[in-house]
Amino acid sequence: MMEELLRLAHVLGAAVLFGTGAGIAFFMVMAHRTRDPATIAHVAGTVVIADTVFTATAVILQPISGAWLAYEVGWPLTERWIVLSLALYVLTGLFWLPVVFIQVELRNLARSAAATGKALPARYFRLYRIWFICGFPAFFSVVAIFWLMLTRPAIELF
Repeated sequence: MMEELLRLAHVLGAAVLFGTGAGIAFFMVMAHRTRDPATIAHVAGTVVIADTVFTATAVILQPISGAWLAYEVGWPLTERWIVLSLALYVLTGLFWLPVVFIQVELRNLARSAAATGKALPARYFRLYRIWFICGFPAFFSVVAIFWLMLTRPAIELF
């Protein structure tokens, strides 16, 4: 029974990470396309909250549920598919952490532009490009982690 609950918790956590990430990306891109500072400020404000509430919580709980599940099932954490999954998880985090701070700055720049009636500054567009580019390696890393978790392949290094 414990194994099933842990599997459920781990899958739900993965779904939250993937779904929230995809949703945040979609809504930020759609808001950015309007070039309207008030719209971008509103959406970016919601995105920052969603990242804090959902993504950050799942980021913390995923390794815990994964390690506990591995223990319950009897998988050593040195299994190569687990090691590769963890490496990809860290890689995803290395792209996600800057994105969190960029989203806050995008929100702040859009709020300032909306409040003053000015256009979005060049800094907004530079940061948005970085935010956009960081999404690709993070997205594909998460897809690869899903594949590794589902297939648990025997990975030979030599």
